Amino acid sequence: MNEALFTANNVWMLVATVLVFVMHLGFSALEAGFVQRKNTVNILFKNAMIIAIGLLTYCLIGFNLMYPGTNAGGFFGFAGFGLNMPAGEAGGIGYADGAYTYYTDFIFQGMFAATAATIVSGAVAERIKLNAFLVFAALFVAISYPITGMWKWGAGWLDAAGFYDFAGSSLVHAVGGWGALAAVLLLGARRGKYTRNGIKPIPGHSMPLAAIGVFLLWFGWFGFNGGSVLSADPVAVSLVFVTTALAASAGAVGAFIVSYSLFKSHDLSMVLNGILGGLVGITAGADVMTPTDAILIGGIAGMVIPVSVVFFDRIKVDDPVGATSVHLVCGVWGTLAVGIFGAKASLAQLWVQFYGTMSIGLFTFVFAFSLMYLLKVTIGIRVSEEDEERGLDVSEHDMEAYEEGTVTEPAYQLSVK
Repeated sequence: MNEALFTANNVWMLVATVLVFVMHLGFSALEAGFVQRKNTVNILFKNAMIIAIGLLTYCLIGFNLMYPGTNAGGFFGFAGFGLNMPAGEAGGIGYADGAYTYYTDFIFQGMFAATAATIVSGAVAERIKLNAFLVFAALFVAISYPITGMWKWGAGWLDAAGFYDFAGSSLVHAVGGWGALAAVLLLGARRGKYTRNGIKPIPGHSMPLAAIGVFLLWFGWFGFNGGSVLSADPVAVSLVFVTTALAASAGAVGAFIVSYSLFKSHDLSMVLNGILGGLVGITAGADVMTPTDAILIGGIAGMVIPVSVVFFDRIKVDDPVGATSVHLVCGVWGTLAVGIFGAKASLAQLWVQFYGTMSIGLFTFVFAFSLMYLLKVTIGIRVSEEDEERGLDVSEHDMEAYEEGTVTEPAYQLSVK
């Protein structure tokens, strides 16, 4: 391996790592914008802790669960606690065929790991106890996420079966979505959300903040997908940039068209989530799709978003930020799309994609539901009605995000009944 090429590859991987890190700022801004002002500090606190907890637990346990280096084709493996960089060139230019170093591998993958818990954070916003969520996030990232990740990316049984997930439509996003769904089902809806007279909208306090969050996420996604090439290969990276951008764009347009047809309103929140749905949808196959494929995948993902949001509201699954629709539904769609579009399209591949994403979903849902149930019957997972009414900023943090009177609630938001 040429040392100059090795350096270029490694530098690109570290740049991609920084871009994925920026996504956590995007999630923070998006979730903060979509919650009520009285819960802003709480959601920002959770997002700050998630990245810290995620990196620490992934270092101590998760990385070696996900990449055990043994038991190829298996369901489980573990290479020991902590990081153990191979000596000499084996951890540098001799690692990963000279694409990047051992430490670069860890830090890039660690940024992915924390993302799964961040997805759960938004779905359970405004009513979960802080300590219960932090325990859940730590164990979810340390154990559940890396086990299913090993099944494909760690040369496990799904990898042997031919399952394909380039950058994590299922392994990152749907995993977070399944965890979010399990948590919300046990936690219940926010007070006053579902009434005898229908669904009462609980608007977020800052659409500008939410929009900034989405643009930061879109920006970071170029590293999320582009870094998943695992080298600085100019052709492969540029293709992934194009498919990523086009899918996001098509997602916005798809959500715009369907949301207007359903609600007769130009709903910014739907378009923002449509962008994210397109990004999630293309993530599984960004490197094997043509630009036209990417537009179709992203457009369908965007069109699914308004329908999915209405569906979850109809069955009284209260998700303040739409995480289950964006990450779970579009994550599953993107995984299946690998068998429908692009270089790997075939009925056989579609079947592998189906049972692969369902297997990941079943394990994740059972793990998350069991963990959240255990927390519910021990330390409790839901704040009191009084604390929920006052807001978690005051009850959990003894502070507020804004001085009184600096932010006004939106005068109107569409009600889906």
